[in-house]
Amino acid sequence: MKLLIASDIHGSAYYCEKLMQQVEKHRPDKLLLLGDLLYHGPRNDLPRDYAPKRVIPMLSDYKDIIVAVRGNCEAEVDQMVLPFPCMADFVQLQVDGTLFHLTHGHHDSPEQLPSLPEGSIFLSGHTHVKLDEIRNGIRCLNPGSVSIPKDGSHSCLLYESGTFTVITLEDEDGT
Repeated sequence: MKLLIASDIHGSAYYCEKLMQQVEKHRPDKLLLLGDLLYHGPRNDLPRDYAPKRVIPMLSDYKDIIVAVRGNCEAEVDQMVLPFPCMADFVQLQVDGTLFHLTHGHHDSPEQLPSLPEGSIFLSGHTHVKLDEIRNGIRCLNPGSVSIPKDGSHSCLLYESGTFTVITLEDEDGT
């Protein structure tokens, strides 16, 4: 199975378009969205090209492959405008025989893992910082932030055949 994993779009039409280019390029079976899709939140500056109304149709085009969880910036109105479920605190999927636990990261986190079988994959966003570590036998991954990175690069993750690869979403000139 091929998965594209992203978090923290925060309403940036510019970087959502970059993410959609990766969806078109890689043609994943599923697009996993780890929350904070439309709203930038009171603690963040506005991301580049903040336009949630433009992000909605971009995501809606892929409603049949999206699996999304609720971030700390999601509200009930977001579910009213998005045609796929986005209000679950977590989702669990079996992928290639491994349990994937998807959450935003503001409740459960790599520092406060839920009860998961050893060898599981814990996917979270929220911090806007990429992570790939094993903690208590659980592989913890964070794709970083699509639009407001706190580690220097806009990013998402690609999963294919048991391998995770970081994809940066910068332009060729580094912006």
